[in-house]
Amino acid sequence: MFGLIPVWWGLGLFYLGWPLLGAVLLALLLVRGRVPLPPGTGVWLFFLAIVLVSATQLAQPSSLVPFGLRLGFYLTALVVGCYVYAAARERGPTAALLVPICAFWFGLVLLGWFGVLAPRFEMTTPVEAALPGGLASNPFVRDMVHLHTSEFSRRSLNPIYRPAAPFSYTNAYGSSYAMTLPCVVAFTMLRRRGLLRWALLASLPFSLVPAFLTLNRAMFLSLGAGLAVLGVRASLRGNIRIAASIVGLVAVAATATLFIPVTDLISNRVDNSDTNTDRFSLYAEVLRRVQESPLLGYGGPVSADTVTAQAPVGTQGQLWMVLFSHGVIALACFLGWFVLAAVRTGRASSPAGQWLAVIPVICLVQIPFYGMANPNLAVAFFMICFALALTERERARPGPGGTTPDGVPRTAVVPA
Repeated sequence: MFGLIPVWWGLGLFYLGWPLLGAVLLALLLVRGRVPLPPGTGVWLFFLAIVLVSATQLAQPSSLVPFGLRLGFYLTALVVGCYVYAAARERGPTAALLVPICAFWFGLVLLGWFGVLAPRFEMTTPVEAALPGGLASNPFVRDMVHLHTSEFSRRSLNPIYRPAAPFSYTNAYGSSYAMTLPCVVAFTMLRRRGLLRWALLASLPFSLVPAFLTLNRAMFLSLGAGLAVLGVRASLRGNIRIAASIVGLVAVAATATLFIPVTDLISNRVDNSDTNTDRFSLYAEVLRRVQESPLLGYGGPVSADTVTAQAPVGTQGQLWMVLFSHGVIALACFLGWFVLAAVRTGRASSPAGQWLAVIPVICLVQIPFYGMANPNLAVAFFMICFALALTERERARPGPGGTTPDGVPRTAVVPA
């Protein structure tokens, strides 16, 4: 599911196949039985119930396809979270559970560089060719199955190429990068030796090129907020190792800006586009229309003639999508899960646990700007539920010796 991202992308299955892989995980959990549930599961189940009921508000039958896919992403995220949480609570060497995310990271960096080196590359995928004509022509579905490496304006004489693969949109790439980076750093702290650790460390500077070229302002904002929270916690606890890791990461990023004029590129893009105006017009329309259906919303985003943006009302940010599509209570549940996760993981004591604890913070900063009704949500649940389990293990059996480099309490280590 996470380790073959380039393959799923090339086949056109990265989006449509994701809930199917989630169904396989669900079957494994049902066969096993008695699975411990991560904190906040009840809140997320209530959110899913509201989403399901909000389908009654859909204006036309054709909206059921995107609605079902979004619901599939929400369900898959919970299944992934439960699977990882159960495994992290019961297994000894916890670092091994993060290997799929490390594989996902390598796929992200590889395809990001593909977008840098071949920004105009696109092709029809096998899944796109196999879909019925009516379904393949749906703009929502086509974006998910048609392969392209970057986003750019085809009408511009001097287009700005922004890496997007394996996602349909470059904002999703920036969102995924910001969420996954702390997990990569945490893995290098849990696994103190080995080829994978050194490969991850070597990949960090190379990953900055496609990440910076996305020009995603919310990516930088969310990472900055996460590092700020991490720095404050490190200073309060006097954790020199955390402080040193932050300084090292910032130094690498600052060095990269000497070769990539990211500030100038962002300024040029803002000056030559109406993205801010479009976003604000969509946000205003959401706030206006949600007053007419505050409890269940409208089931999904809808097109409207009252805004200048091409995107439907209820897009340009997960906050606005949930509020418009499913109502106020659903939004409270969606945000509440991430707030609960941020509070509970914030109690982590190990350096790796503290790095993982900033992931829900990063997600909360991104939610108003980036959509998460895609595989990114499962990526977030994977890492956050791992962090929840790791924090519980640390607090349950801290012992005088703390934890091992692999995140296992020393009191729990049994000599061979």
